[in-house]
Amino acid sequence: MSETILITGAAGQLGRLVIAALQRRAPAAKLVGLVRDASRAGDLAAQGVELRVADYRDPQALASALTGIDRVLLISSSEVGQRTAQHRNVVAAAVAAGVRLIAYTSLLHADSSPMALAVEHRETEEAIRGSGLPFTLLRNGWYSENYTQGVAAALEHGVVLGAAADGKLSLAARSDYAEAAAVVVAGDVAVHAGKVYELAGDQACTLADFAAEISRQSGKPVRYQDLPEADYKAALIGVGLPEGFAELLAESDAKAAQGSLFEPGKALSQLIGRPSTPLSETVAAALAAQSLS
Repeated sequence: MSETILITGAAGQLGRLVIAALQRRAPAAKLVGLVRDASRAGDLAAQGVELRVADYRDPQALASALTGIDRVLLISSSEVGQRTAQHRNVVAAAVAAGVRLIAYTSLLHADSSPMALAVEHRETEEAIRGSGLPFTLLRNGWYSENYTQGVAAALEHGVVLGAAADGKLSLAARSDYAEAAAVVVAGDVAVHAGKVYELAGDQACTLADFAAEISRQSGKPVRYQDLPEADYKAALIGVGLPEGFAELLAESDAKAAQGSLFEPGKALSQLIGRPSTPLSETVAAALAAQSLS
C-alpha cells in the first residue's frame, strides 16, 4: 500500500522542487500539495498531484486538508513574525490526523544559532517535539540562490554588498535541500524518525569568494564590499526591500561573519548520495538566466 505524502507550501520554490524529487524517488507514493490558491498550482495538478487548499492560519481548513495523510513535510512559512503560530496549527492538524512522520525545514543550528531568524524555528521545533509524533528536523543552511539572485546587480555595479566580513558560508543549492527533504519524507520512518540533520554545502566560501566567482565567469570586475550591519540594511532598503526584511537579512549576514552559517559536516551530501551543488554551478545558472533576460 503506497504512502500518502503531503507537502505544505507546495506551490513555492522549494515545494515544487521537493515534489519533483519525490516523483523521481517515490513514484508509487500519492503526493498531496497543500496550497493557498489552487489556481497557481495547475501545473502540479496536471502532474497528478492532489491539491488541497488551506492557509497556515486556518486550523479548521488544515485539519480537513491533513485527513488521511501518512507523512507531512512542513515547509516553513515565509511570513516572519507569524511563523510559530502558523506552524503550530499545522502540527496540531498532523496530530489530529495521526500522521506517521512530520518533517520540518528548520534553520542550520537552530537550537544554538544567534540569528534572529532562529527564534521561530526553535519554537516550532519545540512544538513538534512536544506533539508526540515521529519527527525529523531538516535544519537547512543558506541557499546559494540567496546570493546569486543578486548577480545582475553585482554585474551592473561591479560590487557585491554584504555584512558577513570573511565569515564562511556553507552554501548549497535549493534543489539540494529539496532532494534531502524528499529522501527523508519518502524514506524509512524507522531510519529518520527522531533525527536532526544539520544540512549545508560541502564547500564553504566567503562573499569575497562569491564576488570573485562572478568575476571569473563573467569576465567583468566584481569585488566584495563589506559594510557595517546598519549600512547594509540601509542599502537593502534603498533597493526596495521592506525595512523589516532588510533588517533580518542584514542581521543574518552579520551573524554569518561569526560563523552561524558554517557547517563542516556533510550530512546533506550523505543524505542525497552525491556532492552538494558547487557555488560555481549556481553562479553559472544565474549568469545564463541573466543573459536570457
